[in-house]
Formats: sequence, structure tokens, C-alpha cells
Amino acid sequence: MDILNGMLQREKDDFSRVCNRLLSTCFLCKKNETNKADYYFVTKYREKFSECFSLLGYRLEINEEYGVIQLTNPQNYNRYNLKLFESVLLLILRILYDEKRRELSVSDEVIVNVGDIHEKFMSLKIRDKMIDKTTLRNAISTFKRFQIIETLDNDLANEDARIIIFDAILMAVRVEDIKIAYEKLENYRKGGKTSEETDESEAD
Repeated sequence: MDILNGMLQREKDDFSRVCNRLLSTCFLCKKNETNKADYYFVTKYREKFSECFSLLGYRLEINEEYGVIQLTNPQNYNRYNLKLFESVLLLILRILYDEKRRELSVSDEVIVNVGDIHEKFMSLKIRDKMIDKTTLRNAISTFKRFQIIETLDNDLANEDARIIIFDAILMAVRVEDIKIAYEKLENYRKGGKTSEETDESEAD
């Protein structure tokens, strides 16, 4: 493959592995220790990665300010349709990220707990009861898959269970003003839909 000319065999193997990882997860975050080496590998060979993904119809976006790499598809192929409550929870995580970030230095990790999510969910009055455990666990699993968050504790039934929100949330939920996130949640609240319904929000 001409794109890989000049690379060592080990680098070619890494190139293939990282391509497949991006196709699976959409994001790579510098602050995620499991992704850090891959993040720098992509930035080192950004032209080769961009050319390779372009051939497949994808666009590679590298935001060095956030330390996040995102793979998108302008033709809307291979997109993941979020269920309504996944969309709601993603917006809540974006809001919590914004609130916590203002309290921290740039280098600090943004960590929330399950109780924070429930509290925000109830305060927005989207439903008159808390998110059920299965819905929350499934949504958290989805967001972990896309490298948007990581759990620090396994028991998500525990209100104190901690979750890291990575800077990928800024590219997953691109709102210039956090008020827009609140407006979206207000629309969901007025709609009165259930967690089984599919929202229009999508992830590549």
C-alpha cells in the first residue's frame, strides 16, 4: 500500500490496528491513558491516516486544543442511532462537564459520579422518576465504547460510582453555548417520550 511507504513494519501494524480502532470507537483522547500512544501516533502520521480514511469516505478531525481525534463520515454511513434517553444522558454529561470544568485547572480530569447524573436528570424534570439501572448501565456502556467516558468504579448502582468525562464530549456534543443543550433537554421534557424511542441524534 503506497500510503504506508517509508514506515517500519511495526508502524504498519500499528497503523492497521489504530485504523480499526478509530472505525470502532470514533474518538481517541490524549487524556485517556489507554489511547494516549495511539493519539500521538495518529498526529505523527496524520497525512497518511487522512488519506487512508478519505479513500473510505471518512474525514479525520484532529483538535489539538482538546487533545481529541474524531472520525466522521460526511455521507452519513455507519452511524449509530442514539435512543432518546442516550441522547438525554449525553447532553447531561455535556452539561456536567461544563460545570465541573469551570471548577478545575486545564490539566485536571473531569470526574462526576452517578449521583450527579441522577440529580441533574431529576432537576430537569424530564421524568418524575430516576433513570432505571438498566438504561443507565447500557448508556454508560455505549459512551465508554465511543471513548467519551470511562468508569472508575464498577458498581453503577452506587450513587458514588465515579465516571471520567473525556474532552471528546466537546466534539460529540458540539454546542457553542451550553444553553443550547438545556434547550434540547427542554424539548425532550415537553415531548414526554420513553427511553425505547429513537432520537434523531446520531454518532458516527
